[in-house]
Amino acid sequence: MPLDHAVVGQEGPAHERTWTARDTMLYALGVGAGLSELEFATEKGQRVLPTFAVLAAQSPGRRLGDFDRAMLVHAEQAFELFRELPPAGGVRTSSTVTGIYDKGSGALVTTEARAVDLETGEPVIVSRSSVFIRGEGGFGGERGPRDDWRAPDRAPDHKITYATRPEQALVYRLSGDYNPLHSDPEFAARAGFDRPILHGLCTYGVTGRALLHAVAGSDPARFKAMSGRFSSPVFPGESLTVSIWADGGDVLFRTAKDDGTVVIDRGRATVT
Repeated sequence: MPLDHAVVGQEGPAHERTWTARDTMLYALGVGAGLSELEFATEKGQRVLPTFAVLAAQSPGRRLGDFDRAMLVHAEQAFELFRELPPAGGVRTSSTVTGIYDKGSGALVTTEARAVDLETGEPVIVSRSSVFIRGEGGFGGERGPRDDWRAPDRAPDHKITYATRPEQALVYRLSGDYNPLHSDPEFAARAGFDRPILHGLCTYGVTGRALLHAVAGSDPARFKAMSGRFSSPVFPGESLTVSIWADGGDVLFRTAKDDGTVVIDRGRATVT
């Protein structure tokens, strides 16, 4: 059947999520943290990479209808943090499908999740995401809001390059995303790729590390928000260069591969 538009605006059941210090260390390794970032990858003075917020606020998705899962790709991701995340903790998350938009060749489905502290009920994270489902467009719906993001007409204030490892997706998936698109060559071929691709949220986490160190002084407490649009796939083993334009606490960024292909566009972040 086609996508179920009746789910738009309906809040799903609350979902509780807890994590351990091991989970946050494994996440750091999954997004490439290395020997120079031991405060994120070991238990000594452990702190948490801000982009872990996206995983912490995840909840089981609403059923959107019947479609080929191989046609679904992560399109956009944003989060806001109300406080620094602890190495171990828990939240209660409620999520709502906020829109289903007609992009012609596919449908864009947007979701907002709000996570509160399990014990106090205080806000911790707001996460907004969208997925693009190829072949599900053309239903005559609205195309959705436009973004006026433009790169500044000057050189970036920072350019940081991180290499990903050939096995990067196999490590990242241990944080909970077992989509075979990132590990199974046969499944990846059904989606039109000659080999498994890197998780979009892994690319997002690598980018978040660059932002954290370049504009937040490596201090997670200063990192308040981040958003970006996934514009092209990354294969494990490719290098990523993050171009950053900083104007006080308002930051714009773009992530690209060695050949110049942009993989995260329309990037924004907020630091204090």
